[in-house]
Amino acid sequence: MGNLRKFAPLLLLAIFAFVGCRQDMHDQPRFKPLAESDFYPDMRSERQPVEGTVARGQLHEDTYFYTGMVGNKPGDYMPFPATQDVLERGQQRFDIYCTPCHSRNGDGKGAVVQRGFQNPPSYHTDRLRNAPLGYFFGVITNGFGAMPDYAEQIPPRDRWDIVAYIRALQLSQNATQADVPAGQKVPSPSPEFRGDPGSGATLPMLAPPSPNQTGEDSK
Repeated sequence: MGNLRKFAPLLLLAIFAFVGCRQDMHDQPRFKPLAESDFYPDMRSERQPVEGTVARGQLHEDTYFYTGMVGNKPGDYMPFPATQDVLERGQQRFDIYCTPCHSRNGDGKGAVVQRGFQNPPSYHTDRLRNAPLGYFFGVITNGFGAMPDYAEQIPPRDRWDIVAYIRALQLSQNATQADVPAGQKVPSPSPEFRGDPGSGATLPMLAPPSPNQTGEDSK
């Protein structure tokens, strides 16, 4: 009992020290969001960022990459090479975000249109075949008519990938024999599958191309 009385003051001091620290962290000076403040002349606790402040990751120095605009007009070039990987990525993103309205071949007769949604224009009209690439990027970014913007869902790089694929899609539907590489059959032969064609949850296995598909004479 004597030992307890001896250490009681130290124990109480430790308790108050910890409680004081915790309360200080809970009650430290701060403003609640949008709270009134009499410290500033405009009575607002929320302050404007310092002029010229740029959020991390949002220094968009390449204006064309982020807007598709050259001055006040849409540009007509890709900000990076349209490689096979770019077209494949563009097709993947197009199939996810665009086909419900525009359909897989871009004729504007997608699934939701067939169920009553407003019909978008076909990509294969003269107007859109001649539209600059920056125009498509701007529509994806800002929306147009009944089409909402997709700036939140699709990052800028993927928007350009989709733009490249749209141009390839337009070419595929309006190509001439002169656009077909030598040795390529038109239409291209259907792929042959090896074994199980897939269940929907699994991908089909493609069979190796036969000599006829590669353009070689059978032996």
